Amino acid sequence: MRWFETPSFDFIRGQKIAYLFSGTMIVISIVAIFGLGLNYGIDFRGGKEFVFEFDQPVDVVELRAELTEPLGTGNAPEIKLFGSDREILLRTDAEGEIDVVRETIMSTFAQLYPDATVTVEKTDLVGPRFAEDLRQGALYSIIFALAVVFIYIFIRFKGWYFSAGAIAALAHDVLIVLGVFTLMAEFAPFDMSIDQTIIAAFLTIVGYSLNDTVVVFDRIRENSIIYKTMAFKDMVNKSLNDTLSRTVITSVTTLFVVTVLFIFGGEVLKGFAFALVLGVILGTYSSLFVASSLVLELQKRAMKAKAKS
Repeated sequence: MRWFETPSFDFIRGQKIAYLFSGTMIVISIVAIFGLGLNYGIDFRGGKEFVFEFDQPVDVVELRAELTEPLGTGNAPEIKLFGSDREILLRTDAEGEIDVVRETIMSTFAQLYPDATVTVEKTDLVGPRFAEDLRQGALYSIIFALAVVFIYIFIRFKGWYFSAGAIAALAHDVLIVLGVFTLMAEFAPFDMSIDQTIIAAFLTIVGYSLNDTVVVFDRIRENSIIYKTMAFKDMVNKSLNDTLSRTVITSVTTLFVVTVLFIFGGEVLKGFAFALVLGVILGTYSSLFVASSLVLELQKRAMKAKAKS
C-alpha cells in the first residue's frame, strides 16, 4: 500500500469521463427497467414458487412446454436452472391450493422423467394483496432512507450541495445495480429476481456508499479549515487523495468478504451477494468520482448565483 501513502492523483480531471460513464450506465439501466420491466420475485409479484432437485440433468425448455397445459394458466411457467443442470426454479401464477399445484407439477415430472428422483427443496406462496403491500413497503423504505440521508448530510456539513451530491451518488449506485439485475435476469445462472433479500442488499449498498462518501466530505470540511486560501477544487482533490488509502483498503477487504459469500454462500444467497459485489465496486467509484464531483459542480454554481445576487 506504499503507492497510496502520498497519492497525488487528479480525480477532478476525470470528472467528464466519469459523467459520461455514469450517464451511459444510468440511461441503459432506465431503458432496461422501463423496457423489460423489473423481474419481481415471489415476494412482490404474488403466486407460487418452487425449487426442485433432480438426480439427473433436465431440459428446462421441455419442462416449460409440458407444464403449460397442466397448470392451466394460459402462460408458460417461469422455469430456469438454479445453480446446476439438476436443479430448477419454477414460478407460476396457477390457481388452486399450493399442494395441488405441486402435485400437478410432480406428476408431469414423473411422466417426463419416470426414472428420476425429484426432491422439493423450497415452496413459497404469496398472495397478490400481500405482494403489493410488500412492493410499496420496499419502495417507501428506500425513499425514506434517502430522505434521512439528505437531512443528515445537510445538518452535518451545512451545505445543500453536500446533501445533493451524496443522494445523487446513492441513487446512482442503486439504479445501476437495479439495471444490471434487470438485464441479467433472463440468462443469469442464478436467481436475480427482485425480492425482500435484494431490497436488504440495496439498503446495505446505501449504507456502505454513504460511509465512504461521508469520510471524504469530513476531510473536505477539515481541509477547508486548515487550508483557507486553497481553491475549493484543489481542496476536494486533496481530500480524495488523503482518504484514498482508507477507501481502497476498506473496499478491497469488503469486496473479498462478499465475493467469498457469493462463491460459497449457496444458491439462495447468490443474488444478495452479487448485489453487494456490484454495490461495493459502484460505491467506491461513486465516492471518488460522482459525489465529490457533483459537490464541486453544485458549489461552483451556488457561488456564481450568490455573486450575481
